[in-house]
Amino acid sequence: MTAQPLAGLTSLKVKLGLLVVASVAVALVVASLGRAGGVPAWLSIPVTIVLALAVTQLLAVGMTSPLREMTAAARRMAVGDYSVRVTATSRDEVGELARAFNTMARDLAEVDQQRRELVANVSHELRTPLTALCAVLENLVDGVGPRDPDSLAAALAQAERLVGLVEDLLDLARVDAGKAPLTPQRVEVRALLDDAVAESRVLGRDVSYEVHVEPDDLVVHADPARLRQLVSNLLDNASRHSPAGETVTVAASRTGDRYRLEVHDRGPGVDPSDRQRVFEPFGTLSATDGTGGTGLGLAIARWVTDLHGGTIRFVDPEPGADGARVRVDLPLQPHDRPLPRQEDVMPVPPPVPTPESQPQPPAYPTPRSAPVPASASPIVVPPKPLLDDWFGTYWPERGTPARLSILLGASAVGVLAAIVLPFRNLGLGTFLVLLAAGAVILAANRDRRDPFVAACAGICVLLAATSVVRAAEWIVVLCLLAGGAVCVCASARARTLPGFLVSGLSWMLAGLRGLPWLGRTLGALTGLGQGSVALLRTLVWSVLALVVFGALFVSADALVAEWLGGLVPDLTLDTAVLRGFVAIAVGGMVLSAAYVALNPPAVDQSAVAVRPTAARYEWLTPVLVVNLVFAVFLIAQATVVFGGHDYLQETTGLTYAEYVHRGFGQLTVATALTLVVVWAATRRAPRASVADRVWLRSTLGLLCAQTLVVVASALYRMHIYQEAYGFTQLRVLVDVFEAWLGLLVIAVLVGGIALRAAWLPRFALLSGALVLLGLAAINPDAWIAERNLDRYAETGKVDWAFLRDLSADAVPALAELPPDLQGCALDELPTDDDWLEWNLGRERAADTSIAAPVSWAELEARCPASD
Repeated sequence: MTAQPLAGLTSLKVKLGLLVVASVAVALVVASLGRAGGVPAWLSIPVTIVLALAVTQLLAVGMTSPLREMTAAARRMAVGDYSVRVTATSRDEVGELARAFNTMARDLAEVDQQRRELVANVSHELRTPLTALCAVLENLVDGVGPRDPDSLAAALAQAERLVGLVEDLLDLARVDAGKAPLTPQRVEVRALLDDAVAESRVLGRDVSYEVHVEPDDLVVHADPARLRQLVSNLLDNASRHSPAGETVTVAASRTGDRYRLEVHDRGPGVDPSDRQRVFEPFGTLSATDGTGGTGLGLAIARWVTDLHGGTIRFVDPEPGADGARVRVDLPLQPHDRPLPRQEDVMPVPPPVPTPESQPQPPAYPTPRSAPVPASASPIVVPPKPLLDDWFGTYWPERGTPARLSILLGASAVGVLAAIVLPFRNLGLGTFLVLLAAGAVILAANRDRRDPFVAACAGICVLLAATSVVRAAEWIVVLCLLAGGAVCVCASARARTLPGFLVSGLSWMLAGLRGLPWLGRTLGALTGLGQGSVALLRTLVWSVLALVVFGALFVSADALVAEWLGGLVPDLTLDTAVLRGFVAIAVGGMVLSAAYVALNPPAVDQSAVAVRPTAARYEWLTPVLVVNLVFAVFLIAQATVVFGGHDYLQETTGLTYAEYVHRGFGQLTVATALTLVVVWAATRRAPRASVADRVWLRSTLGLLCAQTLVVVASALYRMHIYQEAYGFTQLRVLVDVFEAWLGLLVIAVLVGGIALRAAWLPRFALLSGALVLLGLAAINPDAWIAERNLDRYAETGKVDWAFLRDLSADAVPALAELPPDLQGCALDELPTDDDWLEWNLGRERAADTSIAAPVSWAELEARCPASD
């Protein structure tokens, strides 16, 4: 059972107060440490929120689980399963409610057991006279038995017995409803007892009866039918349990304003511990001979006694006698209880509903089960996870099993990141951390052999490797972000564009959705018993041995001390705070991504199903309008091409460089919007008829063809602009983005041939990552430097300040400048990195022979004027 830190408190309000205080205190402490340690806000804020939520989750364990257990148990009880119980471990109001709920469930189980016994006993008792009646009637119909008054009387007797049983049941129902009538009249006790004894003799039991009435002319006021029913049931019970040849004594006497009836048999008697239970419906006397009735007789006898305002009980037999002795004390003049009006009568309870007739609850449907015996252990209903109501069908809790290896792996990655990443440049250490994180996430992925997952894993490794190959942080950061996107999309098994977007959101929400799984995993960690103690003991001794012997050898050998300095980070207070934040942030992100892989959400459900349009013009008209606009633009481009630059300047007053600069961004947006138009049209356009498919292919195909011309125009415009104003990272990146959009347009054309493009979203994701890898492969900073140097050689124009901002990747290209100009293009020379910062771009720059950089103050004096 999970430990509950606040279980000992008796007030829910106090628990909530302590919960708020603890969460706020942790948030303040963590935020203060982050500010004191110089942790950036983008790192300290999410870590503070995560730790505050973790403390809240730890302290809130078990506070609401009884309520959720009760909800689940109530739903199961609604379909007849009364064996459920809830866990009540706290001492507050919720715990008291849970204990009261368990008491109610136990009582309902007992009532349900009695109901089942009632149905069984009534069925048994009704079967006997029905069988006898059917046998008599069959004999009469088949001519086997004579059709004389005796046979008809036997059939009538069985029918009357059935009527009597039904009347008894109806009487019990009226008692339960509180609407039983009573009409007292003058009754001669002697005559009533004689008639009851005569009727009892008809049953044919081998017993005799003695009747004693004092005084002999005793007259009382009572409901004659009810009083006759009372005496008959007592005589029937006494004759049933009396041995053959014995005598049943019936006595009546007056005592003041009351009179007493007693029935005494010579049977085995009733144990004092059972004397109250036998008056319950279908409670039977514990006869040694095993005989017994339906149990309705004594229950009805008590009901009649209560109607008259009297008492009934079993008393000890007279000295020297044995058997059972029933005593009934009744008033001589009971209060009238007339039959109520029809509109006031509570209807007889309906038959017990069957499982098929009962409405099923919305959750936790279980079939009706047999009552649990007293010796059986009650079923504890697991509570419905609280977050299920928040995430619904989008991300259900599927009972993902605890994975201790995933938790330990993510924690190890966090510790590794805290040691390697702070105060170092991107390099080999970053790549090692990313590889370790990817290994944990891949281990959590259940579809590692899926081609899409395998391809994503390979691309992620290549994207992570850019941190070792390239020194340009802008391209490395873009590759790492793309790798994270590819990783989370593969973990969530996304297939659509909305699914990709929701996958990224799922990564952020996994820290909340995965709390139940994290609780189970931590429970597995702490529930290892002796194994966990041994593991902890082993770790403590190992760390102690490492510290003691490591300190000795470090102090004894300078080389070992140098090696250790390269491995062990600086752990001063300021650096320790930052490293702690990094460990929590990186470990949490890896654990969140691993949970997405363990329990992937239904990300593709976010794609809303769209009905095709009823009429073709609803989608065709907007597409034709877009085609027309594209056609107008292409005509304008053709006019510029054939009219020449002079025509353009005469018409617009712009040079060609100014003209292309103003339109490139708009063309890029137009290309992206075209893909949106095609996506929307394919979802809305019907495809039932051949004409529908022809119109869809032709109009969208024409639009894609015109879009490819727009892409070519945009790329040409950017080329002209770069030739005029130089090359930069942003311009190259936008160039590559526009080319990737053109690739997607071609893919759309291919998919439009068969009108099947389910593969297109994943193609867009992987192709975008590969295009980014291709950009990193060409060494963009070096390529940009070379293009700007070519432009300098042709025009004498160069932006020295821009070249000085390029990364170490550009140093080999800048070494091609004349020695007196090399310092103009450099801001600083690369410094030596430790092995965890090793990077191919910085290594090549350090090995390149190049002049020392000039200072910014000397730049204008020593270097030619820049653009």
